[in-house]
Amino acid sequence: MTTKPLLTALLPLVSDLSRDLPDQERYRRLLQAMRGLLPCDAAALLRLDGEWLVPLAVDGLSPDTLGRRFRVSEHPRFQILLSRPEPTRFASDSELPDPYDGLVNAAHANLEVHDCMGCPLMVDERPWGLVTLDALTPGQFQSLELEALQAFASLAAATVTVAERIEHLALRAEDEHHRAEIYRQASGQDRELIGQSPAHKRLVEEIRLVGGSDLTVLITGETGVGKELVAQALHQASNRADKPLISLNCAALPDTLVESELFGHVRGAFTGAHGERRGKFELANGGTLFLDEVGELPLTVQAKLLRVLQSGQLQRLGSDREHRVDVRLIAATNRDLAAEVRSGNFRADFYHRLSVYPLHVPPLRERGRDVLLLAGYFLEQNRSRLGLNSLRLSSGAQAALLTYDWPGNVRELEHLIGRSALKALGQHTDRPRILTLEAIDLDLRVTAAPGTPPSPAAPIQAAALAEGGLREAVDVYQRQLIEVCLQRHQHNWAAAARELGLDRANLSRLAHRLGLR
Repeated sequence: MTTKPLLTALLPLVSDLSRDLPDQERYRRLLQAMRGLLPCDAAALLRLDGEWLVPLAVDGLSPDTLGRRFRVSEHPRFQILLSRPEPTRFASDSELPDPYDGLVNAAHANLEVHDCMGCPLMVDERPWGLVTLDALTPGQFQSLELEALQAFASLAAATVTVAERIEHLALRAEDEHHRAEIYRQASGQDRELIGQSPAHKRLVEEIRLVGGSDLTVLITGETGVGKELVAQALHQASNRADKPLISLNCAALPDTLVESELFGHVRGAFTGAHGERRGKFELANGGTLFLDEVGELPLTVQAKLLRVLQSGQLQRLGSDREHRVDVRLIAATNRDLAAEVRSGNFRADFYHRLSVYPLHVPPLRERGRDVLLLAGYFLEQNRSRLGLNSLRLSSGAQAALLTYDWPGNVRELEHLIGRSALKALGQHTDRPRILTLEAIDLDLRVTAAPGTPPSPAAPIQAAALAEGGLREAVDVYQRQLIEVCLQRHQHNWAAAARELGLDRANLSRLAHRLGLR
């Protein structure tokens, strides 16, 4: 297709994208249109964020791709695409590893990408990100003109400008440096909140709402949901983002040292105090203090903390001198502090001072398909750590993740992916180009915490494998997943299809095959 017919065909899309649409829907329509005009097996839109490429929308790729974060320096094809202002088409026999190997949705597993083409998206004459096209058939892109992709990239750049607003795209160099530093400090994207579920979006919106204030926030949620990440996000959203964020795990210190850690001490305050030392409050002056596991604080320390929060003044241990501090406090707990107050284990006045703005972090089991995005994030981390070209999930493994109840939440998922990848790799005498994790590799039957009721996924997996093998196990998982999704949407098939990432007609056909309709 030449450039002129392409632009003519794009006019309806331009009109469509000019409407008030959610960003995710805008990007999805953009990629669908591109695949219709430039036939391929998969397409992706990625944003450049420091030294990382973050997928914003994918079409034809595994759903966990949206959760992956690609370090540009580890992917030579991405490096080449970003280094050239014009579109680039790689040879079908290129020996450069493809970041999408094993991720393209296809009837057969482990198929490597053969044809790859991409173009940088330029905003204000600077690379904002990439648009990529991939095909499993060698030579599929040979007949396509690169000018057509360039024209589409121009439209994509205009689209993201509308979607994310120009003031957020025209980042100053120091802003980009600061963002890159945040990523480097956490050895990956440990500080990023990932998800697209309604529960996750509500959490992000609340963070945005309260982050810019100085209100004290009490973060609640089960163990492993990511309360520390929420605290970091609150700090980054505040006017104190360029000031220190100081953290203290209240459960990790004996009672005798908590006061010294919080308020500091002077020489001779206690045995071993050989000099003066500033506490966490003074270190956080002007910034944010995060108290994790705040429910573990002794009652005596709670009283002193209350005074500091009310007056902004503290005394180092062993000193009569007052120090004034300006600190925003964020606390977190997995306990029911209201119940602790009723039982006399927590001060009522301190509880009310902490919970000026309560913020609940939802458990992973309430976040639907976010588990796949998070799995993709951890898969890419472990791919890099293990030196693999590709690390992916089979459809059965994806279904297993979606039907498990996750008593240990995101932390359990992180450990599961790392453990399963290492074990699966150990089963190969030769390092595979694409390592696929199957449902049996995840072994979810043994990951629940002691005393936790077993997940329904475990007996179903075992029974299905015993009766009909892996195909039957996958069918059972898909059947259960669709049933749960339909119940959640009061049997609204269109809503269920959107959540499952399927076309409604495809969901209907799958339901017929599985005996659900």
